[in-house]
Amino acid sequence: MRTIQSGTFVPLYGSTEEGYVKVEAFEIDQYPVTNQQFVAFLKENPDYQRSKIKPLFANKSYLSHWKSELDFGDLPINAPVTNISWFAAKKYCECQGKRLPTMDEWEYVAMADAKDMDARTKEEYNKYILAWYETPKTFNNPVGSTFKNYWGVYDMHGLVWEWVYDFNSVFLSGESRKDKGNDTDLFCGSASVNASDLMDYAAFMRYGFRGSLKASLTTKNLGFRCAKNLKN
Repeated sequence: MRTIQSGTFVPLYGSTEEGYVKVEAFEIDQYPVTNQQFVAFLKENPDYQRSKIKPLFANKSYLSHWKSELDFGDLPINAPVTNISWFAAKKYCECQGKRLPTMDEWEYVAMADAKDMDARTKEEYNKYILAWYETPKTFNNPVGSTFKNYWGVYDMHGLVWEWVYDFNSVFLSGESRKDKGNDTDLFCGSASVNASDLMDYAAFMRYGFRGSLKASLTTKNLGFRCAKNLKN
């Protein structure tokens, strides 16, 4: 794990009167959780194997790309585990004595490039992130295959999307997602209402994606990593 020093930053969506949020010092995994690590978890927690997990905790595509319960087939052992629900990711972290990072913690770490703690104003950095969004099947690449950022953390961008603890904490109006019906995969057009930076398209996509999620949802490009509080 890597230690992240405390600090403040202005998030895309301001949630305080001050317009910024403070992130207390914490630790975060240097890499996303891998297939191999998740298999070890499943052996110790069989209730989270795909044939045994309760429908409330994961939809039908949970680990559906694996060959069998404890066999991820031809997938690289050090590729990030995906098709994981929020419930399963949360349980995994708890079993390690950790937790999922909060959205503010994740964004605080993810705004760094290799040199600067906050690279959000760099055009080339945003182009890199947006180019990744258009690149298929990056989830099959091994962890550590993208750059190491200012904090010494890899793969915040360029590998997989990642669950955060409070993924649905930003209020999004239901108007563009149809309050009634099953169009749950649509991004929210109203997501930009409270944005602090209307040019931050890469972050818009992250917040829009999070706003479309349910805790039981799983997708092939959605993984996770763990965090924990610093010991006093």
